[in-house]
Amino acid sequence: MIIATYNWSAVRPYAINRVLRQILDDFELLVVRDGCTDDSEMVVTAVPDPRVRWINLASNTGHQAGPNNRGLQEARGEFIAYLGHDDVWLGHHLECMIAALESSGAAVAYSLLSRIFPGNKVGRPLFPGPQGAGRATPSCTVYRRRVTDRIGGWKDYRELRLPPEADLFSRAKEAGFAAVFVPRLTALKFPASARKNVYRDKPSHEQAWWFEHIRSRPDFEPSHLIEMMIAGEAARAMPARNLFRILIEEVMARLTWRLSRKSGLNAMFWTAKGGGIAHAKKYKGL
Repeated sequence: MIIATYNWSAVRPYAINRVLRQILDDFELLVVRDGCTDDSEMVVTAVPDPRVRWINLASNTGHQAGPNNRGLQEARGEFIAYLGHDDVWLGHHLECMIAALESSGAAVAYSLLSRIFPGNKVGRPLFPGPQGAGRATPSCTVYRRRVTDRIGGWKDYRELRLPPEADLFSRAKEAGFAAVFVPRLTALKFPASARKNVYRDKPSHEQAWWFEHIRSRPDFEPSHLIEMMIAGEAARAMPARNLFRILIEEVMARLTWRLSRKSGLNAMFWTAKGGGIAHAKKYKGL
């Protein structure tokens, strides 16, 4: 499994510790730095576990594609998994995902992920939708090594019409690799794009709180799922005009996506000034 990282060492122990707490313990963890200039190396090499390997990139590539590709070159296992350096897995992530791949014969597996937004104690589920694995994030996806052996690794975002992860899994689908959805909550994601200047301020209090919350609650998965369902009930108490606004926004978002698929406008939306990775990097303080 691969963790691409850059200059945010405070969150890394939580991601690494959630990997080391996996029920399935036969793995190697490659932590690949994208030209870090902070104390990342010291933090990772201090982990007393031979399954953890630290890999340096000599210079910054500007996106997880660079470290991920280096990780693919170094990986020795049959299955490839990714974890965002500020995200965390539940203990059954690898066990569930690999079991699904082996029982189904599929090449790609993706699961339910909970997105944690600033200040929230209840997550927001990310459902696969009609795009399947193409909408999944790397932290909730595992695939057989032969996928990227055939289609190639991650592409430079500056050359793409889609986000790099969507491009990767779209190419896998086009190459005929079957995907399977695992109906389990296996990961929590803390979207950096929703947290202004996180790479400047480098907070870790949210990861610390959720790490302890997961550790202290053996029933975390069903409890969290129920909490998300209950939180959704609040929409029923909204004034009708708010419900109508939400409905219109959702319809417009879906219509825009469908039109962009048909007309090739994804490239324009992805690279437009004020949008895409360049805008996200500036917002996150990179």
